[in-house]
Amino acid sequence: MKIEKIRDISILLAEDEIELREMLCEYLNLFFNRVYSASTGSEAYDIYKQKRPNIILTDISMPNLDGLDMIAKIRKCDKDTKIIIMSAHSEQEKLLHAIKLRLETYLIKPIKTELLKSVLLDAVELIRKTTNRTYVSDTTYWENEMNTLWENGREIKLRKMERVLLKLLFSKPNQCFGAKDIFEHLHDSKEQKEFSIHAITSLMKRLRAKLPNGIVHNVYGSGYKIVPI
Repeated sequence: MKIEKIRDISILLAEDEIELREMLCEYLNLFFNRVYSASTGSEAYDIYKQKRPNIILTDISMPNLDGLDMIAKIRKCDKDTKIIIMSAHSEQEKLLHAIKLRLETYLIKPIKTELLKSVLLDAVELIRKTTNRTYVSDTTYWENEMNTLWENGREIKLRKMERVLLKLLFSKPNQCFGAKDIFEHLHDSKEQKEFSIHAITSLMKRLRAKLPNGIVHNVYGSGYKIVPI
């Protein structure tokens, strides 16, 4: 069965053991569309600065710059990136220090893939809940503060009325808005206009031509709504 990859969230793996790194990369690629990897802490930090991954999965001990020092550098200016540490049983003292660095959790080697999967999916869910976005698919979301729609990391260009319409629909996900409600909202600050269902259906047709399939749901006889994932 084909797995639908997570496209809106990226992950960085930092691990100096070649075989383990390759195995983990292969596993992470089953779930994430964007996976970056590094063999040292300094390489991982450079990738972090360039790519700004949402999740970092890192070994606690690495050459050049170890995992703890790398995380400490990141945490000086970034409190939000989700960080998961991997360590050996013998590194408990280092783990105690790592806990102060706002980790999501830590995993003891050898890594159990089912546990790793659970931890990563929990992190993905938390990221989606705490960011001010409404996701309608893994690749498409509405940015609530900026009132912009994004797909695969690119903003979908909207005209003024299209943006106002989507802002209304995204203001109350799962709620159905009738054509008359939409018309009155669009013309609320203007001179009173006679309701025209044709104006709404035409606007919706033009808007849907720009959007990925299934973003705006048509509820027969009732109106339109957004259904988040």
